[in-house]
Amino acid sequence: MYLSIGETALFLGVSVSTLRRWDNQGLFLPCIKTCGGHRRYGMSKLGGYFKEDNQDENEEKMTIGYCRVSSHDQKEDLQRQIKRVKKYCHKFEHPVEIIRDLGSGLNFKKRGLQRLIQLILKRKISKLVLTHRDRLLRFGSELILALCKFFSVEVFVMEEKKSKSDEEELAQDVLEILTVFSARLYGKRSSQNRKLKNQILAS
Repeated sequence: MYLSIGETALFLGVSVSTLRRWDNQGLFLPCIKTCGGHRRYGMSKLGGYFKEDNQDENEEKMTIGYCRVSSHDQKEDLQRQIKRVKKYCHKFEHPVEIIRDLGSGLNFKKRGLQRLIQLILKRKISKLVLTHRDRLLRFGSELILALCKFFSVEVFVMEEKKSKSDEEELAQDVLEILTVFSARLYGKRSSQNRKLKNQILAS
């Protein structure tokens, strides 16, 4: 499986321009380049990047529970997720570390998600526990799960069955996209309005 330069940059926590510079300097080369000149990186390439950080073979790997909610007013839901995941992990007979996130399922740059990805790439995780697949991402969770499979991370999803119809799922996805778009649009306008106000006051 190959990743685009943008996806690879997100996984490694660097900018796209940094990856291009590393390529030009021969430090971190893509696996292939398409006919259009686009760089593509394989998952094995990402594993090799973190090779020096890999833990000792004899060191016990971690069990991670990943819990996420979209907003601050869902803190109670977050605590319920954490409690359920901890209870589920008792059967593994060793401690679980909870990574908690606050943010939209459309946001790939959440701090907790970035930490989870880097732990996977460093081969420090043996098991990943989720209440639902969409706790990872609303769109793109398959990519994270493919990383888990490649790096031999067992994934346990507590609720695999759909509780909503396809139409309800689609409506929720569209609503979340609109919410994120609106927040960015009004945030941009608010910034422009403040700048205009400051210019008027300064004149």
